[in-house]
Amino acid sequence: MSDEILEHRRLLVAGSGIAALSAAIYAARSNNEPLLVEGDEPGGQLTLTTDVENYPGFPDGISGPDLITRMKDQARKFGAELRNGIVADVRKEPEGQFRVELTNGDVYTADAVIAASGASARTLGVPGEAELMGYGLSTCATCDGAFFRGEDMLVVGGGDAAMEEANFLTKFADTVYVAHRREEFRAEDVWIERVMDKVDDGAIEILRNTELTEIHGTPEEGIDHVTLVEHPDGHPKEKLADPATEDEVDEYAFDVGAVFYAIGHTPNTEYLQDTGVERDDAGYLYTEDGRGADQTATAVEGLFGAGDVVDHHYQQAVTAGGMGVKAALDADDYLSELERAGGLYEPVPVAAESDD
Repeated sequence: MSDEILEHRRLLVAGSGIAALSAAIYAARSNNEPLLVEGDEPGGQLTLTTDVENYPGFPDGISGPDLITRMKDQARKFGAELRNGIVADVRKEPEGQFRVELTNGDVYTADAVIAASGASARTLGVPGEAELMGYGLSTCATCDGAFFRGEDMLVVGGGDAAMEEANFLTKFADTVYVAHRREEFRAEDVWIERVMDKVDDGAIEILRNTELTEIHGTPEEGIDHVTLVEHPDGHPKEKLADPATEDEVDEYAFDVGAVFYAIGHTPNTEYLQDTGVERDDAGYLYTEDGRGADQTATAVEGLFGAGDVVDHHYQQAVTAGGMGVKAALDADDYLSELERAGGLYEPVPVAAESDD
């Protein structure tokens, strides 16, 4: 652990997606001179989306990377600074400031921190996944479902998210197929009932005890088909890998035009564990929420949360942006009160080395 402080900032934002950049724009306009540490996926999940049609103000749509670039330019215009780096650890020092260490060893201090580092969608790691992410393969039905109108679509998962996405996709799909590796779903009864109603209507078909093993296609042409495996006792991939049961697994090609993963997200909050901030079992931050100000404040004074590190339900670009704005305003209130009370941290200047 390095003891040398590279720089002290009034406000540091961890992240560079919609929530972080929205926070930066508002924080910069409030003269809080925010520093954004971009993380290992600069721009966040939106950079994986080729077209964004539901972000207000762009009736003809806009690419995810283009939207992020415009927001970065806007943030810089008002005085925000973006730096490459990944936050490894954040902790609250006895003097009240936050100590922020990056994976490369650089250390900053800050009077306030906004955690807007997003969440990473879980993936399967199957062949074709990396090449076709954003080109027929998606982790967000509400973001991308409309692009595949009239296609047969495959949803992978068995929890609430899978049921919700399958139900949503019936607005666009010819048929929605749900592949689940077990016989029974993990979703709440209300979601299962809704999906079963659509099964009765012929809009959804359930593929039980089935897993996806490969996605076939090209970025230019999109998804052509997928490879599925099935075993009546469930978990067919495990049985395919076992010489004793591999002959019992049915492996086959399946024609679909789009695939949606709905197997959960992992919020990027591990670097905050030394602050003592409260998180739920999945790692999402607890904030004050509710009515009035400080809705994005955590129980750690000066630490605020915005976007997918908090939101495990909506997970939309526009809701993340709104939460980033709230975090910037809440942080500004906190910093203003701290300044009035004379509590802003004043780092001790490092003495210059003598030439003697």
